Amino acid sequence: MSSIPIKINLSEYVDQLNKPWSPIDIARFNDQVLRLAMFEGEFNWHQHEEDELFMVVRGEITIQMCDQADMVLTNNEFGIIPKGVEHCPRSDGQSFVLMVEPASLQSQGD
Repeated sequence: MSSIPIKINLSEYVDQLNKPWSPIDIARFNDQVLRLAMFEGEFNWHQHEEDELFMVVRGEITIQMCDQADMVLTNNEFGIIPKGVEHCPRSDGQSFVLMVEPASLQSQGD
């Protein structure tokens, strides 16, 4: 990684997204990656071996969890799903979400 500070305008990346559940990498730092995705409809139930952070840039999402209450996130809110918690994100309309994940995690659309 470069030693030059990086400034990012998320609006430029939001405009690039045209397919739900197909995240794009925005930035890498340490062993993490910042990804941006359009959420629309329902993803699938899954779990990770690492914590996962979701931050809503625009819209509203619900993160369904098997043994816990659903987490609803709207503009400028974020939630952290601990490793091992089975979850299923969904959005009734188009929502744009930042995710902080381990760089080794290969995110894929459906």
